[in-house]
Amino acid sequence: MPRRPDEPVRLTRIYTRGGDAGETSLGDLSRVSKLDPLVQAYGAVDELNSVLGWAQVEAKDERLVRIQNELFDVGSDLSVPFVDGDGRLRIDQAAIDRLEADCDATNAGLPELKSFVLPGGSECAARLHVARAICRRAEREVLDAGRARPVNPLAAVYLNRLSDLLFILARAANAGGTEPLWLPGGER
Repeated sequence: MPRRPDEPVRLTRIYTRGGDAGETSLGDLSRVSKLDPLVQAYGAVDELNSVLGWAQVEAKDERLVRIQNELFDVGSDLSVPFVDGDGRLRIDQAAIDRLEADCDATNAGLPELKSFVLPGGSECAARLHVARAICRRAEREVLDAGRARPVNPLAAVYLNRLSDLLFILARAANAGGTEPLWLPGGER
């Protein structure tokens, strides 16, 4: 039975043994090493999505649900070598614009920063900081993959903006409490 349009994948088996020799298939069905920079990039995005789900357990923020779906879009985008206008699912400027609007709206209610923020504070903030750090690594992986093969340039921009939002959300999660601030050497 063919897949329905509202059914993005159909998995009848989880394991295929196809990757046992260290290769995997990209979205265009070409076979590559699991060490290929593109695989590393979408793997880092998958890791980010997983830790964002962990943060969501505490945050309970509908924006994170949307972002987790968008991260699947980013992973899908990265799983197929980029050709502009190829009709494939690609992350777009509208997704970046939504992140920027979220940044602006959330940051508006926070006090001005006068020091660097240390990761931590509340459980929720700490999880969001872990997600932010993984997001930065995913961004670097995407940039590295782009040196080896064509990659949608908006994928790295999306991750850059997302890391900003995760920082702001972590600050918001500590609002009203104690936000841990960096105390330079002589001030500790």
